[in-house]
Parts: sequence; C-alpha cells; structure tokens
Amino acid sequence: MAVTMPAPAELPVAPPPVRRRRGTAVALVAASVPMFMATLDNLVMTTALPVLRTELSATLEQLQWMVNAYTLSFATLMIAAATLGDRWGRRRVFVAGIVVFALASIASALATSAELLIAARAVQGVGAAAIMPLSLTLLAGAVPAARRAMAIGIWGGVSGLGVALGPVIGGAVVDGISWEAIFWINVPVAVVAIPLVLWALPESHGRRQPLDLAGLALAGAGILSLTWAIIRGNDDGWGSVTVVGGMVLGALLLVAFLVRESRTDHPLIPLRLFRVRSFAVANGSALVFSFGVFGLVFLLAQYLQIGMGYTPLEAGIRTLPWTAAPMIFAPIAGMLAPRVGVRPLLTLGLAMQAAGLAWQGLIVSTDGLVYADLVPGLALAGIGMGLTFAPSATAVLFDMAPDDHGTASSVNATIREVGGALGIAALVAVFTASDGTLTPDGYVAGLQPAALVAAGVVALGALMVLLWMPRETGRQRV
Repeated sequence: MAVTMPAPAELPVAPPPVRRRRGTAVALVAASVPMFMATLDNLVMTTALPVLRTELSATLEQLQWMVNAYTLSFATLMIAAATLGDRWGRRRVFVAGIVVFALASIASALATSAELLIAARAVQGVGAAAIMPLSLTLLAGAVPAARRAMAIGIWGGVSGLGVALGPVIGGAVVDGISWEAIFWINVPVAVVAIPLVLWALPESHGRRQPLDLAGLALAGAGILSLTWAIIRGNDDGWGSVTVVGGMVLGALLLVAFLVRESRTDHPLIPLRLFRVRSFAVANGSALVFSFGVFGLVFLLAQYLQIGMGYTPLEAGIRTLPWTAAPMIFAPIAGMLAPRVGVRPLLTLGLAMQAAGLAWQGLIVSTDGLVYADLVPGLALAGIGMGLTFAPSATAVLFDMAPDDHGTASSVNATIREVGGALGIAALVAVFTASDGTLTPDGYVAGLQPAALVAAGVVALGALMVLLWMPRETGRQRV
C-alpha cells in the first residue's frame, strides 16, 4: 500500500528518439495517465474495504491480502520490469503493463469471492510494476532537454495527486455506484492511454543485461513468506510451527538473495550501492516510514467508517489533511534541500509524522471523539510526509554515479513498497492481538496500540537519519 514516489530529475534518460517528438504536453499526458492509474490503485481500495468485507464476506486477513497482493507483486517486479524494458523496448513493456493492468482490473471487477479478488489484484500489481518505472524514463526521452525538469516536476505532481485522491475517488465511486466500479474505471483509461502512448512516446532501449531470475525468485519468495507469517501470527500462534517456520524460511531466502546478489555479474539489486552512506540511510528511513505510515492508513480509513460512521466518500475526504498535504509541502522541501541539506528536513519530517501518528493513537481512546480531534494529528503526519519525500529522493541519488541513478531510484521505490506491505501485516497483527475487532465498539481497542507502534517505528527512522545521515547530503555544491 505503500506509495511509489517520483524519482528526481537526475534519472538517466533514453537516447534521443529517431522519430520527431510530438510535443511536451502530449508526451506528458501519455506518460502520466497510466502512472496516475497505477498510483491511484495503491489507496483507492482503502475506503472500500468495509464494503468488501460485507459483500464478499471477507475476513480481516483477506482484506490485508487485497491490498498486499498488489503491493508485493508491484514491489517485487518493478526492477525486473525496468530491466526487461531496457532489453525489449521500454514502450513495448510499458504498453504490455497497461494491458495487463486493464485485464486484471476487469478480473477484479468480476470477482465473486475474496480469493478471486486477491488473485486479480496480484496480477494488477504485475502491470503496475511495468507502468511506474518506465513512465518516467519514456517521458524524459520524449521531451526536449530544456523542458525536461518542468515535465518531470508535473509528472511528480500527478503521482502525488493519485495518492491524495485515491481514498476520495474510491469513496465516491463506492457511494455513487458500487465497489466493482473502482476497477471498471481503469478500463476506458487504458483504452485511451494505449494509442496515445504509441503515438506520443518514442521507443527506446537501455543497457541490455540479463535478468537475474534466481535473485528475483529468492527475493519475492522471502518477502512473501515473511508477510504471510506475520499475517498468520495471531490466528496460528506466534510460536506455532507454521508461523515460526514461515519467518525462518523468509529470513533464509532473503539471506540467500543477498549472497546471490553479491556473487552474480548482473544483480537485481547491486549491493555496492549500499556502501554509499546517504543511500543506505535514506533507504532504511524509507522502509520504516512506509511501515508506519501506510500500515496505519489501512486501519484509519476503516476506522472512519466503522468507528465514526462516515460513508466511504466522507471517509475519503477526511483523509485529505494527511494524504494531500505532501502536494503543498513536498515542493517547499525540494527547494530548501539544496540550502540546508537533507538531514534536518528528513529528521523533522519523520519526527512530525511520528508525532502525528502518536496523536491519532492517543486521541482515539477518548470518549466523545469527533473528527476535528483527529485533524491536528492528520495534518502533522501529512506535513511530515511532504518534508520527507523530496529530501529522501535527493539522498538516494546523492554521491551516486549517474549510471546508477535509475537503479538506485528503483531500489528505493521497491523498499518503500515492501515497507508498506510489512507495515500493514504487522500493524494489523498488533490490532488483532490487542483485541481489536471490526465493530464500532471494538475498533478503538486495537487502533490505539497499532498507531503508537507505528509512531515508534517512524520515530526510529528520524533517529536513524539524525545519527547517521552525512551532514553534507543534499547541499548544493559550489
């Protein structure tokens, strides 16, 4: 559920296309519309979850997998899709991703059970994995160099808009039509997007290197095993053979993945990148940020409906102080980073998020709670997110060789997605272990400890940045 944020303008771009460019505006629309569709589906389901629980008789575990199936396949396959785009043609793989996403959306809309919807969502994530990284590369290669920074800035704004509007659009569609329409709306978007992409975005290729299939299988299986074990912890028992075995298996698979990546000539994730301290710290903070923030979004969006009685649309609108604030504060942080450096902005942003999450955890325990009581915490978390996104992206690429920019950005996006999936699993486990139930009276019991755990995890990220991020990271070099 975590959100993939745009990479900075320093990403390597495609070679100048042979055919004539169609114009910056057209190229921007062609690249951004599919990307908006993919980012929207990260959070579009959050306000529909209570409805899905009723209409599909879904359990809390199945609700988690409806979100995590998308996030995990998205995260696991993003780098692989970018590698295939370099070899087979970026536009070709991008269009294939749109087709897969649209077909999986149809399957999701037609799903008659929770199991079928989970499977369709996993396939949707496969399509999104091809859409997200390649949209920016194709855009950068389709616009003149003089307009590239502006185009990428607008592309990033559209990505943020998809995040902010996800709960609102999801709530509006569920209220006005049905939950199935959340997925049907992707189909006409894809039908329009595909010919536009073929007309406006020139084909391009990158470095043709083998795809590390063994590494991909080890990483995907390891993350899936860990996530499954965490989700099953409360039901099967944390000391049960299945849960302990799943965690041990996941850890062993991830260790095997690291060994594999250190020895292969064409690693999926080059481990040498983590020798750059700013890159390592930025990714560590991104992991805990996504774990805490997006894990709690999953619970809070349902609380607004189950615990406070709002409709899906009303609940979506009430998430905007949190989800929309980054659109205002992320550009401000981006302008400040070259002057003050990444460390103070990133530390402050994570600290504000931790405070916002803690506020929500403490306030929901009071009697007579009204929505206005939640707003300060939502706003703190939203402003903190805005102060985090741009500095984090800057830190990922700081002191990184230009040839590694694309890989570094993709690794960072993957880690954020994985953090979000693990966060949902872990915070729901805390919710359930604290006797939380999906009822008006039982929701607060689980939400409060889950929010406080989320706040603590994000606070650790702020401490990590404060202690280990190099002071000069992000500052403009003269």
